Amino acid sequence: MNGQVLIIDDEAKIRRLLSITLQSENYTVVEADSGTAGIKLAARHQPEAILLDLGLPDIDGQEVLLKLREFTDVPILILSVRDADAEKVKGLDNGAQDYVTKPFSVEELLARLRGCLRDYRKKNDVVTDINDGNLYINFASREVIINGEPVELTPKEYAVLSLLARLRNRVVTQEQILKVIWGETHVHDTHYLRIVISHLRQKLGDSPTTPRYILTDPGVGYRLIFAR
Repeated sequence: MNGQVLIIDDEAKIRRLLSITLQSENYTVVEADSGTAGIKLAARHQPEAILLDLGLPDIDGQEVLLKLREFTDVPILILSVRDADAEKVKGLDNGAQDYVTKPFSVEELLARLRGCLRDYRKKNDVVTDINDGNLYINFASREVIINGEPVELTPKEYAVLSLLARLRNRVVTQEQILKVIWGETHVHDTHYLRIVISHLRQKLGDSPTTPRYILTDPGVGYRLIFAR
C-alpha cells in the first residue's frame, strides 16, 4: 500500500472521484464531508497525507488547515476553486505543501501527491511498518499482528497504539495523546485513555504488572518499548 490519504471535501462527487483514483493507485482512503469531521478523522486515523477543500460547510478550509497543523505535520494539499494568488499564498503560509485549483488534472494531482509524500518520507525517515518478531504494525494498511495472529482494534485503540509506535521508546504524555486523538476539549479526560490502554494491553497479551510493550510513566504518560 502507498499509504493512507484523508479527503476533506463536502462535494460527494469530488470525494468519489478522488477515492476511486487514489484506491486505484494503492492508497487507502478516509473521507470527511466537513471541517469538523476532517479534524477528528485526522486525529483518529493519522493519515500520511490530506487533500483539503477550502469551501467547507462548517469551517473555512484555511481555519481547518491551521487546526490540523496544531497536531500533524503530514503533507496537506489544498484543492479549491479559489484561484486568487492571495488565497494560494495564504494557504501555503498556513502550512499547506501544495495548492491545486479546481477543476484539476487527476494525473497532475497524483504527481504532486507523490512528490509531497516523497519529500515528507525522506525528511522524516518515515517507516511503513515495524516488526520485532512478535509484534507487527503496518501503518499503511493499519494491520496489527501479535504472535502471528491479527489483532482487531477499535479506531481509538489503533490511534493510540499507532501514536505510541511512531514515537516508540519515548514517553508520550497523557495530555499529548488526549489532545491528538480525542481533541483539545478532552485533555483532562484521562479515564478515556486508561480504558483504551487497558484494552490494548489485553489484546497485545501484555501483563498489567510487568508489561512487555506499553509501559506507564506514573503521572506523566505512556511509552511503547520496541527492541528493534
